[in-house]
Amino acid sequence: MTESTIYEIELKGNVGSRVLRPLIDDFTVDQSGDGVTRLLGSIRDPSHLHGVVTHLASMNVEIISIAQARRCPKAEMLGDCSRASPRMR
Repeated sequence: MTESTIYEIELKGNVGSRVLRPLIDDFTVDQSGDGVTRLLGSIRDPSHLHGVVTHLASMNVEIISIAQARRCPKAEMLGDCSRASPRMR
């Protein structure tokens, strides 16, 4: 079994809950008012990432960036990060 990787996905605009509903279980959502919606969450494998991107594209959401998180988010957000790669701690 492959370990998950934490990703941050930035979307243009304040994306609504109707679009994000299928992703809520896997991601935390930050809409800090700068016109960007940030999703932070665990991606299990390449097919999971592909599914997320396909969903967003099918809803006409503009993806600004997709990147592995450089820091480990708060433990209560995504669980134990002690197994994360050294770059993410």
